[in-house]
Amino acid sequence: MTDFDGTNFDEIDFFRDTTFVADPYPFFDHLRAQCPVQRESHHEVVMVTGYEEAIAVFHDTATFSSCNSVTGPFPGFPVPLVGDIGALIDEYRDELPFSDQLPTLDPPIHTAHRALLMRLITPKRLSENEEFMWRLADRQLDEFAANGECEFISEFASPFALLVIADLLGVPEADHEMFRAELATRRPGRAIGSAEQTMTHSPLEFLYARFTEYVEDRRRNPTDDVMTGLALATFPDGLLPEIIDVVRVAVNLFAAGQETTVRLLGGALQMLGERPDLRDHLRAQRDRIPNFCEEMLRFESPIKGDFRLSRVAATVGGADIPAGSTVMVLTGAANRDPRRFERPAEFDAERPNARQHIAFGHGVHTCPGAPLARAEARISIERILDRLRDLRISETEHGPPDARRYDYMPTYILRGLTRLHLEFTAEG
Repeated sequence: MTDFDGTNFDEIDFFRDTTFVADPYPFFDHLRAQCPVQRESHHEVVMVTGYEEAIAVFHDTATFSSCNSVTGPFPGFPVPLVGDIGALIDEYRDELPFSDQLPTLDPPIHTAHRALLMRLITPKRLSENEEFMWRLADRQLDEFAANGECEFISEFASPFALLVIADLLGVPEADHEMFRAELATRRPGRAIGSAEQTMTHSPLEFLYARFTEYVEDRRRNPTDDVMTGLALATFPDGLLPEIIDVVRVAVNLFAAGQETTVRLLGGALQMLGERPDLRDHLRAQRDRIPNFCEEMLRFESPIKGDFRLSRVAATVGGADIPAGSTVMVLTGAANRDPRRFERPAEFDAERPNARQHIAFGHGVHTCPGAPLARAEARISIERILDRLRDLRISETEHGPPDARRYDYMPTYILRGLTRLHLEFTAEG
């Protein structure tokens, strides 16, 4: 089908073509206009663009397995998906990439491992971590505020998100700079969502090695620190997990939380740099910052979509989905479904139902780090508005307002800027 601007949407491979990297929303709208559950022609992936339909898939864990949630149609399933799909998933899931990560697990194993994680992300721990965020935000700003300019992604968003999670998990502060140095150029989520991605855990090797050392040490020599709590946390039935299970939980939080928070922060500062009126509004009314963050998550969801594999035949949104189908729930599209959000292509910082977005997923796989991400965004924006005046987009790097040049993550899962050059006047 050809749109008014001559784009033939059906000829473009969403997963391998870069046409929609900068702006995927026309493609999402094209799919939804045909049906909120629509099969694309290049890889036979069922694309879910409707809000209610996305909720239905997320909640039906009996029908839709998360075993392929990270990789989708690539590199494929180890054997042909014929016959009893559920049995094939159980038999071969360990051969799938990222099979040891929380997003790919299904109940009841997922239930136990998620419960282990939630024993670590307690209200008390989040409160302590938030105190660290305020100090860290100032520390990051101190590194470049006097310069009057920065590349926000590498100089603030990435190190901030990384060190917040390090603190939450109890990584000794003496090791923070080591983590920053090791992960600065090979962030855990960097390869996720590319058809040509290397299906190994190589970006995660450092994290696995370090947390294995931490957990082994604290089990031998427990103290009263957070890392000991991580090492000694038990499953709901009271059993002490294997060390590798604890390490997987910690690594998952790094891999999932860091990259998405970086994209959220980048999008938020891009919006404030482009909208001086909004920037000044939030500076004057700080209580509006949380809703601004929710609308940012709706408007530019850091995750374009999440995959599922249908165990049995199902019907969603009036569309039949055969057993063995790869399904992509396009959260970025569902968050712009006009049946749920009025004028979805407009950014409205005062949108009353902004928090109904599903940028953090929905159901049993709802992102456990959602409160963490919200706090990171709120605190970062507050301190930036306090300390950086006349915040604006660098025209030297990104072009004039009517001809901006932005580079976005070239993946079919992650959505966000790779760099953001800002200019400003430092306070005091």
